[in-house]
Order: sequence, then structure tokens, then C-alpha cells
Amino acid sequence: MPSAQNAIDYQAFLREHLDQPHSIMRYELAHETLWVKRANKGNPALNYWLLSTLAKLFRAAVLQPVPNPGGTESLQTEVRRLRSFKAKGLRVPQVLATDDQAFVMRHLGRPGEEAPSLSNAIEDAIARGAQPTLELWQKGLEAIQQAHARGEVLSQAVARNMVVCADGVIGFIDFEDDPAAHLPQAVCMARDALNYAQSTALFLQQAGALEQAREAWQQFVQQLPAEARQVLERTVNKLSWVRCLPRSKSLGRDTLRVLAAHDLLTAPPLSA
Repeated sequence: MPSAQNAIDYQAFLREHLDQPHSIMRYELAHETLWVKRANKGNPALNYWLLSTLAKLFRAAVLQPVPNPGGTESLQTEVRRLRSFKAKGLRVPQVLATDDQAFVMRHLGRPGEEAPSLSNAIEDAIARGAQPTLELWQKGLEAIQQAHARGEVLSQAVARNMVVCADGVIGFIDFEDDPAAHLPQAVCMARDALNYAQSTALFLQQAGALEQAREAWQQFVQQLPAEARQVLERTVNKLSWVRCLPRSKSLGRDTLRVLAAHDLLTAPPLSA
């Protein structure tokens, strides 16, 4: 952070960068790293139609798409949610200045240091073996649990939207939509769980850590509120057909992710 002598007028900084060529850009200053994010377009309507169709087909509310209108509305949603998470002691980038069309936030990493996404960190840990991979994965799971305990849900709880800070704390980024404004809290919590499983299970499998992770997963599931647990269990049951897919690399990485997630999600319940 800058000292008093080098204090930055963040509002002025934001005004100076409103015409940046990309919707989000990183700026390296002498004492800190900043990001300026500008309003952009939302998700194509086709994406909502496809997700809505799948949700109806499988009668799975957890697949129901969350509107992301883009523009100033999504920008204001992100600023509001970042501030809400921050106020509850959860690790997110600090919002430093806002405008109708953009905002500036502080990078989660220290100056001169990278703060890798949890996805990249877990994938890099595979070469070091099952235990380092499992430990990082559990940190992400615990971070989601902590957010839930403080009354929050994520936007997209995938590992690429989580950050490993220099002190080991897991931070969250990307809040352009607000699932809790459109879906019941129980569905949002189950949705977070499914997103995290789908984005990380293949890494666990590749590291030989999937079996160990299944117990931690069941512990996580057991601490969910009963309604969220029921939503999750019903959804997993409805998607049980994926186990019939061939386990072939020729079908692509996405298929392998789905199969690995199924293996994690169908861990046997812990004995009483």
C-alpha cells in the first residue's frame, strides 16, 4: 500500500483510465497493483436459453441460469458484492473508487508478487503429489464454507475465480451476478458446491488424491443446511447417467472433468 507521502487519488486515477482499450486492465504502480474494470456486455441470451432448457429437462433448479445483464447494472452488482464480502471479513479485492461506468480495485497479491488462481495453483501442485494437491483443494472448500457461514454465496464458485494470496488465505474474485437475488439460498449453496467439484475433481484424480478428497467432500456436504444438502443430493441423482460415459481422452477434457466430478460427488455418506 502507498505511504501517506505517496498517497494516490484513486478517483482521479479512475477518471484517467476510463478510456482504457479493454474492459479490465492491470496497472503496476510503484507501491501497489491496481485493476480498473469497465462496464461490459452481459452473457448472450442463447446461453440463458440453453441453461434454462437443461434446468427444465433435468428438473434441476441448481442449473437455472443467473442473469448477467452486463453494463452498469452488473458493474454496480460487483461493487456491492465486493464491499459486502469485505465487510464480513472475507478476502476480496478492495474497491478504491467507483464511477457509473467503471471502478478501481486493489490487486490481491503483494506488489511484485503474483497471486495465482486456485485452479492454477492446484494444477501446479499435481507434480508434487497427492498431499499438496489435496491441501490446496481443501483450502478452497473451506473458503466456500466460510463464505456460506457468513451469509454469502459466490457468483461462479469455480477454482479460477478463487485466488491464493501470499499469506495462504483464499480470496474471491468476479462478482458480476448475484445468484441470491434470483434463486433460493439453498439452491445457491448447492450450486457453489457443484461448481467447485466440477472445476477441481479432475486435478484431484490426476494427483491420485480423489479417494482422500471424498471424505473431506462428505464432511463439507454434511455441514450444509439440510435444504441445501437435499438440493445437492437430488441434483447428483438426476445426473447419475454421466457414469455411463466412456472414460476416454478422445472425448475431450470437459467429459473427463464431468466424470471425475461424478466420482467425487457420489462419495458414500459418512457413517454416523
